Amino acid sequence: MKTKKLIWLLPLLSIAILFSCKKKEEVKSENTKVKVKTAVAQQEMVEKTATYTANVKADVINQITPAMPGRIEKIYVEIGDRVGKGQLLVQMESSSLQQQNTQLANLEKDYARYSELLKVGGIAQQQVDQIKTQIDVLQTAIKNIQTNTQLRSPISGVVTARNYDNGDVFAQMPILTVQQLNPLKALVYVAESYFTQVKLGMSVDIRLDVYENKQFTGKVTLIYPTIDPNTHTFGVQVTVDNKNMMVRPGMFGRITLNLGKVQSIVVPDVAVQKQSGANDKFVYIVENGKAVYRKVELGDHLDTNYEILSGIKAGDEVVTAGQTRLIEGTEVEVINN
Repeated sequence: MKTKKLIWLLPLLSIAILFSCKKKEEVKSENTKVKVKTAVAQQEMVEKTATYTANVKADVINQITPAMPGRIEKIYVEIGDRVGKGQLLVQMESSSLQQQNTQLANLEKDYARYSELLKVGGIAQQQVDQIKTQIDVLQTAIKNIQTNTQLRSPISGVVTARNYDNGDVFAQMPILTVQQLNPLKALVYVAESYFTQVKLGMSVDIRLDVYENKQFTGKVTLIYPTIDPNTHTFGVQVTVDNKNMMVRPGMFGRITLNLGKVQSIVVPDVAVQKQSGANDKFVYIVENGKAVYRKVELGDHLDTNYEILSGIKAGDEVVTAGQTRLIEGTEVEVINN
């Protein structure tokens, strides 16, 4: 009797065991899903900027030198002096100038006397013309000598170098250097991809390391017409208004070009991961309940978001938390609440 009862219970026991195993497998399957948080990749208008480092330079630099070697009689300025255009800076030895001036005075006296004789017919016109030609030639020579003995500033600016003392003989180095400090300029080399977006007159923002919290404004005044085939960059000259004289040549700063707005894909920056042992960046997106690896190319860092140039599309569901437990194909459970 007991044997018959046991035989009758065996099928029921088998069914119970199978049902129990199935339940355990389902629980186990559910437990293998990785819980993640996600955000949807959005398409937004993004303000495009590009920042470059550069040293500020004087807009014009003049080296004050005579045309030939000679002794310096007098230097009238020191380093740091402000000078005006046409101001006398250096007097060179002028003994030959004195001789030429004496000769010119004699010729002018002869010309006056010959002119009087011409009026009464006591001399031919040709003789008067000859002496007038001599005067013209000598005046030109004197002017050249004056230019090279009386050295004047061609610009308004500041004396930034003095290489000689009074009485020295000029050799090779410039006697003085004069730099124009307003405006100033800086040269940056911009990526080829921005060539069509950089325009003359475009406003730029300038921050100098010496002034931590102050922003200066400049504008694009020159765009180089060719691309460097090695670096794939082109030169852009920025002019800086320096009326308040706060900026000095040699200061180091960062120049930001404002390139307008473009439509871009944007995701939270926490979604972007760096490939171990490489510089590749990637995200995981969720498709059909599974994690899918996507390598991405980053654009600008926008506050708490990244601009994505390639790799995903608008509407993709990117993982923002739980990525460290994911590999390609991992089943995930989204818990955004």
